[in-house]
Amino acid sequence: MKRTRRVVIMGAGGRDFHNFNVFFKNRAEYEVVAFTASAQIPGIDDRRYPRSLAGPRYPKGIPICSEQELPELIRDENVDLVVFAYSDVSHEDVMHKASWVLGLGPDFMLMGPGTTMLRSKVPIIAVNAVRTGAGKSQTTRRVCEVLKSMGKKVVAIRHPMPYGNLSHQGVQRFATYADLDRHKCTIEEREEYEPHLDRGTIVYAGVDYGEILAKAEKEADVIVWDGGNNDFSFYKPDLQIVVADPHRPGHERTYHPGETNIRLADVVVLNKIGTTDYANVEKVRASVAQINPNAVIIDAASPISVDRPELIKGHRALVIEDGPTLTHGEMKYGAGVIAARKHGAREIVDPRPWLVGSLRDTFNQYPNIGALLPAMGYSNEQIRDMERTINATECDVVIVATPIDLRRLIKIKHPAVRVGYELQEIGTPTLQDVITDALARLAKGHVPARQGAAAKAATKKAPAKRAPAKATRRGK
Repeated sequence: MKRTRRVVIMGAGGRDFHNFNVFFKNRAEYEVVAFTASAQIPGIDDRRYPRSLAGPRYPKGIPICSEQELPELIRDENVDLVVFAYSDVSHEDVMHKASWVLGLGPDFMLMGPGTTMLRSKVPIIAVNAVRTGAGKSQTTRRVCEVLKSMGKKVVAIRHPMPYGNLSHQGVQRFATYADLDRHKCTIEEREEYEPHLDRGTIVYAGVDYGEILAKAEKEADVIVWDGGNNDFSFYKPDLQIVVADPHRPGHERTYHPGETNIRLADVVVLNKIGTTDYANVEKVRASVAQINPNAVIIDAASPISVDRPELIKGHRALVIEDGPTLTHGEMKYGAGVIAARKHGAREIVDPRPWLVGSLRDTFNQYPNIGALLPAMGYSNEQIRDMERTINATECDVVIVATPIDLRRLIKIKHPAVRVGYELQEIGTPTLQDVITDALARLAKGHVPARQGAAAKAATKKAPAKRAPAKATRRGK
């Protein structure tokens, strides 16, 4: 009789749980003995995936351990298979992880879209990216606004960020700021949810993305998948939009699973045109065309706005940028630095002499952040440490370039300005064009075809693919 394969899933509190739910949970031939948590997200290990989510085969739940404990887990739990299940990692680092595991004996596995994507009863538009910080959020907001202008009821489903009590986070629905408080959202979660709520878009998130989908389908004409990091969608998209970043040319083919996203894309948004060298823009354009010649390419910018730019000119500025963009996203600057330069800051102040508590750990882990402050808000401790660091820093003005207004959550004693940014398409085609075409094809019973030929010549119509099979959900 064949022995049950014993499995460890390497993750970061997101795709790892999803892969378990849709593939391993109810399969008797596998037993998941542990999840491991990467260092990308601090403080998410030393927990358990609860029985309420793991199911009756796991009456004690499943332990979540530090990734550094993997050798001991493999040895002590007689592990046969290790599944890699997190994102925004270079191809080289993925193979280092694979070599580490293979050297310890077990098989190493990557799970793809065919195994892990769930099908929906309503159209799905997915927004993903090649790297963290490429501009998914403003692209997702733009997609939602286009759909609303067409009279559609829109629900956004966000890639998971379950950093709290997992037993309370199976399905989360956000319609108001009170829901954010009720679910005890971290800054990282608020940064993704609040901009949607400000525009009247309902957001779902959590852990059980089968149940989340079932609930969202009841109140949506169209569901927009709001991706996280550079992961691919948990749902089978009817239109796949991927955001590429010319500030990091070449990363569209050297990071996992960002290259997968480019290969899956129906549409690639070439974002941030105008804030980097033209040569970089053309490098990414050529790279995308080589990897996926059928993808429609949309040129776009993310122009910034500042609520009180006069406070910046001639002054010393502490710049706070989006946390993940600076840490595992490896960006050297963001909208805050662009605003500081545009509006004549005398100096960008280095916060490192005034770092407090957990922020010291962040800079030790990511020493190339430089003279910027990443908005780290995965826990109340980090929020307190960030407030203390900001207020201790010797500066004239604080430039807040995070997706939410930190001034509402922490007390900043210095004068502070807020940077905003929205997606703006340049020329044609536009997101309106490709979304209109995709929904028209669905209305006729066709899966939207890749529209490379159609984008090049409006008179040519790309052939429609055959109608999809009846919607089903795996893992239910």
